[in-house]
Amino acid sequence: MKAILIAGALSLLVTLIGTRFAITVLVKQGYGQLIRDDGPTSHHTKRGTPTMGGLVIIVAVLVGYFSAKLVSGISTDFEPGWEPSASALLLLFLFVGLGLIGFLDDFIKISKQRNLGLRSKAKLIGQTVVGLIFAWLAIGWEDDTGRTPITHAISFTRDFDGWKLPTVLLVVWVLLLVAGTSNGVNLTDGLDGLAIGAAMMVFGAYVFINIWQSNQNCSFNPGMKCYEVRDPLDLAVVASALTGACFGFLWWNASPAKIFMGDTGSLSLGGAMAGFALMTRTELLLVVIGGLFVAITMSVILQVGWFKLSGGKRIFRMAPLQHHFELLGWAEITIVVRFWIISGLCVATGLGIFYSEWVTGV
Repeated sequence: MKAILIAGALSLLVTLIGTRFAITVLVKQGYGQLIRDDGPTSHHTKRGTPTMGGLVIIVAVLVGYFSAKLVSGISTDFEPGWEPSASALLLLFLFVGLGLIGFLDDFIKISKQRNLGLRSKAKLIGQTVVGLIFAWLAIGWEDDTGRTPITHAISFTRDFDGWKLPTVLLVVWVLLLVAGTSNGVNLTDGLDGLAIGAAMMVFGAYVFINIWQSNQNCSFNPGMKCYEVRDPLDLAVVASALTGACFGFLWWNASPAKIFMGDTGSLSLGGAMAGFALMTRTELLLVVIGGLFVAITMSVILQVGWFKLSGGKRIFRMAPLQHHFELLGWAEITIVVRFWIISGLCVATGLGIFYSEWVTGV
């Protein structure tokens, strides 16, 4: 528990202080956000706001996690030592790898002064390469008991019996989950504080899920309802670091935002969500916990699909969903707060389902 608290506190401190420093540096370098011409006109006042703040989040998470490990002297599953676990290293690899792709996208936009960064194919290739490396290592990295960070089964609150996927289909499933979550957070990141606030709630949920799975882990508390999850306590340390980093960044990203996290932050945070879902055996439960991201992503899919099928008609005034409400006349801060409420309800519902499954055994 000490490592979890230290990771969260240090990450929070690094983003609170580091983001202020990053704003100064980015403003001097002229690394400001470009605004879509076809977006809400109210967004043009945000042109030039520093972006790529996701770099601070990444640094804060790494500093928080590794410092907590060194200070606490706790490794995985209550064993002594400071060595990071395989699960934590893989999750951080996914987090940083996707963040690097987002950074390249942001940097190209700024350096070339255009709204388009990496081409969609290039971005997809980058996400696929990172996802493939993650999947390959997570499937084959066994511990002394033969457990791997992820399994071949589809999961909800735990693995479904009999839902084993062949290795090829498992890799495809991992790639779909990584691409879906990273792009989902990216689509949500359109209003000040919206995506980072919702992400903070999701990672906070995974702190509790990982602590619970650690306390009820089959390695220490065997029984019919125990969890066959590898390295849950160490994953809780990473989740705490992410929660703290999001919390600190929100101080500067809340309306009116002094900095944007850019694709650097949104892709990395989305990838981390996918990693947690896979490693905690809560893949389908993420649809509930991250319900806001799912709804916003679906709004884009429905808008594009209906536009093509109907010959140019639209369901929403504009997609993603948050911009639809802007065009209806809602104030930006009103949309953000109400969407946060929705996100909080989704997280609470997901945690309720997770706990009730353990209580009832259903």
